Amino acid sequence: MLLQGSTGGNGVILWLRAGRGGGDSLAAGPWPLLQRGDTVSPRGATVAVRYMLNEVAHGLPLDSGAVEVRQTGGVVTVVARGTGLETMAAGRVALEASFDAVALETVTVSCRPGP
Repeated sequence: MLLQGSTGGNGVILWLRAGRGGGDSLAAGPWPLLQRGDTVSPRGATVAVRYMLNEVAHGLPLDSGAVEVRQTGGVVTVVARGTGLETMAAGRVALEASFDAVALETVTVSCRPGP
């Protein structure tokens, strides 16, 4: 599942990856943060943030923290909390972002490779 939100030049993108054998399901509970190139971990989330400071754009991936997934009926709430290194500011930046009551659509086509 890929979620994104932005306003006024600031934004967050969050990718929940179920991993091999996980299908398209979103398991409730904490998901570990993964690094962008991690192709081995069974499941996890990759989170990146872009923000404006005065007239300068900054961005970073989260490298520590976790993502919490809660599913109720046909909607999901996802909360990302963590920190990452922002090289232009030469320091760590903390983030808490939530995607509230995102409607889940029925999957009609599998993402699994066919024969």
